[in-house]
Amino acid sequence: MIKKPDYIILGIDPGTLVMGYAVLEVYGRQARLQVMDVLKLAHKKDVYERLEMIHTKVSELIQHHRPDYFAIEAPFFGKNVQSMLKLGRAQGVAIAAAMQGRVPVTEYSPKKIKQSITGNGSADKEQVWKMLQQVLTIEEQPKYFDATDALAVALCHHYQQSSPLSKATKTLKGWEEFISQNPDRVKINPR
Repeated sequence: MIKKPDYIILGIDPGTLVMGYAVLEVYGRQARLQVMDVLKLAHKKDVYERLEMIHTKVSELIQHHRPDYFAIEAPFFGKNVQSMLKLGRAQGVAIAAAMQGRVPVTEYSPKKIKQSITGNGSADKEQVWKMLQQVLTIEEQPKYFDATDALAVALCHHYQQSSPLSKATKTLKGWEEFISQNPDRVKINPR
């Protein structure tokens, strides 16, 4: 009998030329790589066609793998405003696909991801890859670091989920949930 994972994480490294993606299955505290690859976005296509391709791919990944969580790398602040705008659009389209698929979204800064994986928020891509290779016992290096970056995002999310502190800092889905979990903190103000 095949054991069902406790949860599945879809990690995305957004990009307008290459988008990395990875799916992690989690069994208890143990994570196992399901898939890691990239979506190459042809240079010839216009930006809107690329955005459509991103949305379609993320939607397909969600339909096929049925992730419980969607983790994405937040855009970093650079000097090139046009690049940041394009990256923000790619990220937004990927997030929209996750929301449409009813998968909870979490963003992580590049520094947070690197810190979570290597212990060093300034680690380079090679250091991150080497740590991923050790932790997940992966033999072959992918052709693009965009794929390993997506895997790092997913593993970072797993670490955040499995942390004892994550139980104390879970976000609530609205006032109704807060009230139901904290009835002693609700005070009625008579008029």
